[in-house]
Amino acid sequence: MAAPPYNWWRSESHKGTPVVVKMENPNNWSMVELEGPSEDDFLNDGVSKGRNKNAKQLTWVLLLKAHRAAGCITSIAPATYFLASAVRRRLSAGRTDTDKAIKKTPRFYLCIKLFLWVSILLLGFEIAAYFQDWHFGAPDLDFGYLYALKDPVLVKGLFDSVYARWVLIRVEYLAPPLQFLANACIYLFLIQSLDRLILCLGCFWIRFKKIKPVPKESLPDLESGDNDGFFPMVLVQIPMCNEREVYQQSIGAVCNLNWPKSKILIQVLDDSDDPTTQLLIKDEVHKWKTEGVNIVYRHRVIRDGYKAGNLKSAMNCSYVKDYEFVAIFDADFQPNPDFLIKTVPHFKDNDELGLVQARWSFVNRDENLLTRLQHVNLAFHFEVEQQVNGIFLNFFGFNGTAGVWRIKALEESGGWLERTTVEDMDIAVRAHLHGWKMIFLNDVECQCELPESYEAYRKQQHRWHSGPMQLFRLCLPDIIKSKISIWKKANIIFLFFLLRKLILPFYSFTLFCIILPMTMFVPEATLPAWVVCYIPATMSFLNILPSPKSFPFLVPYLLFENTMSVTKFNAMISGLFQLGSAYEWVVTKKSGRSSEGDLVALIDPKEAQRAGPEPVVKRAGSEPDLEKREAELKEERKMKKKKHNRIYTKELMLAFLLLTASARSLLSAQGIHFYFLLFQGLSFLLVGFDLIGEQIAS
Repeated sequence: MAAPPYNWWRSESHKGTPVVVKMENPNNWSMVELEGPSEDDFLNDGVSKGRNKNAKQLTWVLLLKAHRAAGCITSIAPATYFLASAVRRRLSAGRTDTDKAIKKTPRFYLCIKLFLWVSILLLGFEIAAYFQDWHFGAPDLDFGYLYALKDPVLVKGLFDSVYARWVLIRVEYLAPPLQFLANACIYLFLIQSLDRLILCLGCFWIRFKKIKPVPKESLPDLESGDNDGFFPMVLVQIPMCNEREVYQQSIGAVCNLNWPKSKILIQVLDDSDDPTTQLLIKDEVHKWKTEGVNIVYRHRVIRDGYKAGNLKSAMNCSYVKDYEFVAIFDADFQPNPDFLIKTVPHFKDNDELGLVQARWSFVNRDENLLTRLQHVNLAFHFEVEQQVNGIFLNFFGFNGTAGVWRIKALEESGGWLERTTVEDMDIAVRAHLHGWKMIFLNDVECQCELPESYEAYRKQQHRWHSGPMQLFRLCLPDIIKSKISIWKKANIIFLFFLLRKLILPFYSFTLFCIILPMTMFVPEATLPAWVVCYIPATMSFLNILPSPKSFPFLVPYLLFENTMSVTKFNAMISGLFQLGSAYEWVVTKKSGRSSEGDLVALIDPKEAQRAGPEPVVKRAGSEPDLEKREAELKEERKMKKKKHNRIYTKELMLAFLLLTASARSLLSAQGIHFYFLLFQGLSFLLVGFDLIGEQIAS
């Protein structure tokens, strides 16, 4: 019998697992694994010597793993101490929102506080019961034994009697209503998930068929000298209020729009109450006016009605009757020069069209985790919700900016009203009730800026979710009385308002932040694993499809959306029942990063080349003026106030509520529920300590 061939490659490449033991002194030693053993090293039955050798190596490797595990365990204590110290420093700084929260929404704040203290009390009670061997689930309850423990004659112990009564109260009184509420939220959850799935299928169909609005006639190139095309009179409005960081970029971008100068008028609608900001904006308008741009500066003496009042006042000017269309851009928006060329032609020979809306793009979407998560949400809103509704229904909510209105449509719909904080959605609903159609252009983008701090984002979301509920209360009678078809009425009431504006924040907060933790302490009411994990993950996956580069943020997005549900639910309740904060309007804080970048690019042409192929906006003023402005910006950055973290009490209370419930789920060995509650609690903790996004200036 021939001898087996010599495996020279094995003898060279598999030499076991060298382990180096470092010992500086008997009390301080460590091991370093140089090479891990292969599967062949452990399963080689041919050579006993190798088997003995690998056994010794395995022992050393296991010791190494144990040493590493011990090191991880010992690091928990200093990490916990560091976290506790950070919390103590934050609390001692006194920078919390507690006082404001209590003044504005005392009942909401107190309800969360009550849930927290009850959960802590119940956790202590359940831990004591666990060590008394009362760690059974709902199917294992022995009701005969429980009723026997209620009998004072048969009492074996005081704790057993008290806990037995508590379990019976859970079974008879607490579990049924909690289970009913959980089931109702599950049904709402499934309905909303079905709506989202249908929207995604509609978006897929649009992409598959390459459906998009096409104008009947494209405009000629202005630079060619052929100005005989469709060039109606266009009014451009830039409403702003104390927008010191971004006023230059917005005015500069609008002044560079490609349109015949004789057929465009730019209104800078300044509602600033800061005299210095007013002078800066007025000076910027004057510079562009000297360059031959048809631009005017307007400042209201009586600043009522916020943005709606500002726009309404501007539309009352006598010269507005000479214009057919109005384009609106907020202060942080930078339209490309061809914006009007791509949007206005859609109105030609389409007398039923009232609005053309462009998509937003974001100059700072990669700035931090908060802006990345916002981009995921807004990408779905524009590419899926608005595009699908625009193609199949000719109706969606106006975004308040980056859109062109037919002035006749505004006038017939009642004009701008100051009755809500979402004047853009208000005018869109009223225009739809009057029979006007809308077009969403997914391929026409307008750059803007996302809120970079949680404080700014929180206030923005409060306005965006309280306003629709105010509007729903006010316009419901008009919807019912309108002459549009029944299915269009049903779409506005049940899909546009109730499902997407009311039900979504309601079940997100109620199901995942209240009902799920409570089912840990009332285990007789249950939530299936697919409700806790699989369906939310699937819906988040669908939500993230329009921005595929954001797939690594799938789990953070799911957790953050549930975290934001507390703000959205609070805003929804405030708007629905006309509570104190319902009409609160806070201008979203801008950082002005894009305007600084544009300014540097204009001063240094090399920087403009590095910025990429995007067109550089021309600026009015001389080179010394630009250098002076750049020096002012540098000085402002030097004098910027120190930034700090804030403490958000509602989010922190919900964090501790969820972490307490996760500890209770650990006692009953509920794997998925435990991990969901743990990570959701940690996400609330991060938001509560303002550790997501840019910190605000003190």
